[in-house]
Amino acid sequence: MHVLNAKVIFTIGIVLWFIIRIPYQREQQSNNIVNELQSTEDRIIRFFVIAGILFIPLIYILSPWLNFANYYLPIWVNGLGVVTFVVSLWLFWRAHDDLGKNWSPTLQIREGHTLTTNGVYRSIRHPMYTSVLLLGIAQALLLPNWLAGLAGLVSFSIAYATRIDQEEQMLLEQFGDDYSAYKKNTKRLFPHLF
Repeated sequence: MHVLNAKVIFTIGIVLWFIIRIPYQREQQSNNIVNELQSTEDRIIRFFVIAGILFIPLIYILSPWLNFANYYLPIWVNGLGVVTFVVSLWLFWRAHDDLGKNWSPTLQIREGHTLTTNGVYRSIRHPMYTSVLLLGIAQALLLPNWLAGLAGLVSFSIAYATRIDQEEQMLLEQFGDDYSAYKKNTKRLFPHLF
């Protein structure tokens, strides 16, 4: 696949990513928050994720500044990137839709918050994280540049390592034994295969 085509596909995917989130972002604004863990560290981590998934790739796509880090990818790798991106977008939408009013962009518990165990949450505790991981993989498979291609995976890894335990602790405190039982029957990022 020509590099320009891969850049266009990645850009369209990112635009779709934001379009998927818009209605849920609007709905979330009406929530009454009863518990929120929002620290300076969390804001910095969210900035790094946005930089890794949006800003660095856009610099690569729109300018020649990062071309020194380019490399070659065969067309089949780009094709795999497109498929991975489609799966990522579907999972991103499905996770938002299954969460409904329970979704928030930060670590929050809202008034009337319920434990979501239906839809994709029946098999995966954190499908939104899985969708971001898949986005990072698609980015690496579509953008043949050591900086722009890998920035999404690096930023996701940092966010995952620093945030997932806090989120699970918050949910355990809120839902107690129900969340403990849910954890026993699901995996964090990928469903049980056997």
